[in-house]
Amino acid sequence: MRYPKRIAVLTAVAVGAAVALAGCSSSSSAGGASAAACTPSKGKVTLDFTTWVPGMADVVKLWNDKNPDIQVKVQEGPNGNNGTYKNFFNEVKAGNAPDLGQIEYDALPNFRVQNALEDLSTCSAVVKAKSEFVDWTWNQVSLGSDKSVYGIPQDSGPMAMFYRKDLFEKNGIAVPKTWDEYKDAAKKIRALGGYITNFSQTDINQFAGFVWQAGGQWFANDGKNWTVDLTGSESSKVADYWNGLIKDGLVSTVPAWTDEWNNAYNSGQAWTWNSAVWGANSISSGAPDTSGDWAVAPSPQWSSGDQAAGNWGGSSVVAFTGSKHLYEATKFALWLNTSSEALTALNKAANLYPATKAGLKLPALQQGVEFYGGQKIYDVFAKASSQVKPDFTWGPTMTQTYADVSDGFKGAVSGSGTLEDALKAAQESTIKTLKAQSIPVAK
Repeated sequence: MRYPKRIAVLTAVAVGAAVALAGCSSSSSAGGASAAACTPSKGKVTLDFTTWVPGMADVVKLWNDKNPDIQVKVQEGPNGNNGTYKNFFNEVKAGNAPDLGQIEYDALPNFRVQNALEDLSTCSAVVKAKSEFVDWTWNQVSLGSDKSVYGIPQDSGPMAMFYRKDLFEKNGIAVPKTWDEYKDAAKKIRALGGYITNFSQTDINQFAGFVWQAGGQWFANDGKNWTVDLTGSESSKVADYWNGLIKDGLVSTVPAWTDEWNNAYNSGQAWTWNSAVWGANSISSGAPDTSGDWAVAPSPQWSSGDQAAGNWGGSSVVAFTGSKHLYEATKFALWLNTSSEALTALNKAANLYPATKAGLKLPALQQGVEFYGGQKIYDVFAKASSQVKPDFTWGPTMTQTYADVSDGFKGAVSGSGTLEDALKAAQESTIKTLKAQSIPVAK
C-alpha cells in the first residue's frame, strides 16, 4: 500500500545499523536467516505486529475475537522509509524485533541481506498457499528463489492510466493506447494550455514501474553476486522518452504530493496520471471538484497490441529473525492476507488492493465507483495485475538508489544533465554502496 509521501532517506542511525548487520551476510549474497522450527507453541501466545496500515487494529480484532490462544498486539508506526524501517533494523540488531512487521516489496532484499528475516518456507501452510497469490507478488517475497519465502504478500500496486474523460471527449482527443499516442496527445493538450501529466522528481518507484512495464530489470542475483543495471536498453528507452517530454515542455514538473500538485488535477491543468490502483483515492481526495469526470484506462503500451503493466507499491508481512512463534505468526499472516473476511476489512479500512487471486474478485471491488463516473475501475486493475511481469527484482539498497536517482532527476528537470545521466550516476553510487556493505556485486 502506498500513501502520499515522498521518498525519505534513512537516517545515519539506520544506515549504520544496516552496515553493521551486513557483515553477517558477507559470505553470501542472500545471507542465511535462521531456520526456525515451524511447530505450534505450548500455551497461549501473544504476537507483536508493527504496521502503518490505517485501521489495522480493527482488522486484527476480528482475529483476536476468534483466536483466544493466539492474540496479536498491533503497533502502528510511520511509513517504512519514514522511520519504521530504521526501527526494525535497530530492533533486529538488539534482538528485540516484533514477531511480525510490514515491509514493502522493494525493501525486502535490504532486510534479507542483513539476515533479518525468517524463511517462512519451513511452514508447510505457507508453501501450500503459493497458488493463492498472484504469481508476480509471490516472486517478490521469494526474491526469485524456488524454495525460500521471506514474507506473505499483502497488497499490490498494478498500474493503469487515470484520465480526465470529460476533457478528452470535449476536445476530441483520443485516449492514448501507446506511448507514441500519449506524446501526440501531450502536444494537443499543451496547445490548449494544460499538461498531459506531471513528471515526479521524487517518486522513483513510479519510474521503476515504467521500466518494469517496458521489460527492464534494474537488479539481478545469481545466488552469489548482485548485478546492477539501471542503464539497460529498456531503462534508457523510458528515460529518453520522459526526458523528451520534459525538454519539450509537454509535462509539468511541480513537486508531487503538494497543494500545487493537487490543484493541477483539481483545476484541469493536468489531464492524466499513470499510477497504481491506490492512486484512485489520491485523486478523489486531492481533486474533489472533479468527481464524475475521471476514468481509468490501461497503461499506454510501447507497441500497439502489447499487454504489459508495471507495478508501483505493495507490501508484505514478514517474521523477523529470532521469532519464537513462527507457526502462530504465519498462521495469522496467512489469515490476514488470504481470508475474505480480512481482505474485505482491509479494503474497507485502508483501500488495500489484495495480492491474492480470489481477493481481486472481492464484492467491494466489483462495483462501479461514483467518483469515476460509475466505472468499474478495479476491473482495469485486475487485468493489469495479470499483466505484470513476475521476475522484476529489487536491490538490497533501494532507499539509497531511490535517493540518488531522485537527486539526478531534480537536476535534469532544472536543465542540468538528463534522466539517463541520473541513472548512470545512481548505478555507480549503488555499486559503491553495495561494496561498502560487503555485499557481493558483479557489476
